[in-house]
Amino acid sequence: MSRELDARPKWGIVGLLGAIAFFVGMVVAVICGAIPGTRDSGTVVLILIILGIIVGLFNITSKEIIPFLVAAIALVVVGSVGGFGPLDKLIKGLGDALDSMVSFIAVFMTPAVVVNAVRVVWELARPGEAG
Repeated sequence: MSRELDARPKWGIVGLLGAIAFFVGMVVAVICGAIPGTRDSGTVVLILIILGIIVGLFNITSKEIIPFLVAAIALVVVGSVGGFGPLDKLIKGLGDALDSMVSFIAVFMTPAVVVNAVRVVWELARPGEAG
């Protein structure tokens, strides 16, 4: 028997729930990042965390885990840096809006990263086959 993580079906009710959670999470992150009044909202962060957990549980198959983790970790790192600030010199508020959008996307991806990193560690820590 292989130690590879179980593949998950892409569609069906679970796959549809994951796809909807991903779409809604991205839309919420982008829209709320663009609206200055929502940038410090704990409610938005809570919604993104819940949606990120759903995405982490239902959207990522065993073949997608490593590319997903690499891409999501890159987003989390970029989201914590805030490198779009200089754009405010060109168009007032543009850099802040882009920084907030990427930061919210990072908040959305962080729980999905944790869920899938735990899946990988769990699978690696399992006793292997004899022989």
